[in-house]
Amino acid sequence: MFLLFHAPLQVRSYHHYGLNLVTSTASTNSTKHHHKWVGPSGYRLITVDARGDAEFLSVQAAIDSVPENNMENIVIQINAGYYIEKVVVPASKPYITFQGAGKDVTVIEWHDRARDRGPNGQQLRTYKTASVTVYANYFSARNISFKNTAPAPMPGMQGWQAAAFRISGDKAYFSGCGFYGAQDTLCDDAGRHYFKECYIEGSIDFIFGNGRSMYRDCELHSIATRFGSIAAQDRNSPYEKTGFAFVRCRVTGTGPLYVGRAMGQYSRIVFSYTYFDDVVAHGGWDDWDHVSNKNKTVFFGVYKCWGPGAAAVRGVSWARDLDFETAHPFLAKSFVNGRHWIAPSDA
Repeated sequence: MFLLFHAPLQVRSYHHYGLNLVTSTASTNSTKHHHKWVGPSGYRLITVDARGDAEFLSVQAAIDSVPENNMENIVIQINAGYYIEKVVVPASKPYITFQGAGKDVTVIEWHDRARDRGPNGQQLRTYKTASVTVYANYFSARNISFKNTAPAPMPGMQGWQAAAFRISGDKAYFSGCGFYGAQDTLCDDAGRHYFKECYIEGSIDFIFGNGRSMYRDCELHSIATRFGSIAAQDRNSPYEKTGFAFVRCRVTGTGPLYVGRAMGQYSRIVFSYTYFDDVVAHGGWDDWDHVSNKNKTVFFGVYKCWGPGAAAVRGVSWARDLDFETAHPFLAKSFVNGRHWIAPSDA
């Protein structure tokens, strides 16, 4: 079982996370099966407080205290405050949870842009701009916000991509989190991810990457000034299982706004039961470069969406109005194999 610490109420709840039931059958004709749990064991709480009322002043210092090849459930309780730092969770440190005191009061922020230069003198480029980067598997975050405070660019400006968060690990879970930026806010890079009741704000491609992710009951808020876009998905083969599934979300803010763009040749994005405010651009979707015939290979789908902008989401022939049978794989947590790593109470 995965033990989570909920600040500030000092209440612990249980989360099936990172545990795989392995079944072996004896070589005899016996039908007896042997079960054993494979995954993290033990629990450790680490506290962080920007005012000094905890074990660590910074989030990165708390992460650094976790041993390599960690096999414990680690909860980093991050007290209310602004943590102005660039944070990395390395691949060698799985099973870490960031537990904030609320997305409005616990914030990690930084300000890098793609054009800025790193320690080696080279431009960072988009993927290295994230205020928080997670390479580890079995990461989770609850009740905390991640920001990139770089100014919002106008459409077409070069080098102003500025990610607030990059998730590159597998089986990551987010609940009650905020993601704030402008261009390329949330780098949903690689792996299976589940976002529940999160707030995601940006202007251009503010959710992007080649993750296999479900967004349930999230608010997607545009701050676009002249033109914007929500999701740019980078699936490049019909055999990849990646894609973005948005379920019972709300699209608000300013427009005009494309709801999805074909970053990859086989980009896959589905909106179901989602409310669209009157901010959707004519045509609704964008094929990215207008030369690769992506409109013949992408999978863009809409199922039972509503609101004043919903008609525009169905505005092109290559964005399918799905029936239940076709939409069903994008409605359940099985899209991310969630039955194996997300507790029913957390789905």
